[in-house]
Amino acid sequence: MPLIERKLNPKQQAFADYYIELGNVEQAAIKAGYSKAYARGNAHKLVANVSIKKYIEKRMEELKSERVADQQEIMEYLTSIMRGEQTEETLRGIGEGAQTIDDIDVSAKDRIKAAEMLGKRFAMWTDKQEINANITPVFVDDIGGEGNGS
Repeated sequence: MPLIERKLNPKQQAFADYYIELGNVEQAAIKAGYSKAYARGNAHKLVANVSIKKYIEKRMEELKSERVADQQEIMEYLTSIMRGEQTEETLRGIGEGAQTIDDIDVSAKDRIKAAEMLGKRFAMWTDKQEINANITPVFVDDIGGEGNGS
């Protein structure tokens, strides 16, 4: 009989979210509204619950996706730098020790670096060489058996 995935109640969902944040079963259960006595003795049951476990796995995958840039995002960012669409912050002194933060265009050096990285990704800078070899192997029996006194 297949396991039926049930929707989490608000307390279970809160527990799962706190567990993802804190990494501690007992603390997560208490923050989610379970009693300290329950959390101390039974919080492990919450993590073992199939629905909660699946929810945690799904959220962890979503969070991982949100934090890690994918290939497309990296390529778009490098392209925007190369095209001068990005700025960077710099500190500028305005007298008597005071400073201000100014946005300046990305340097030509950084734009060239972005272009180089994009070029490498598309193998634009490699020499393309085609090598064909039509060689017949020659085997030499130098281990021998006959005529070598064995």
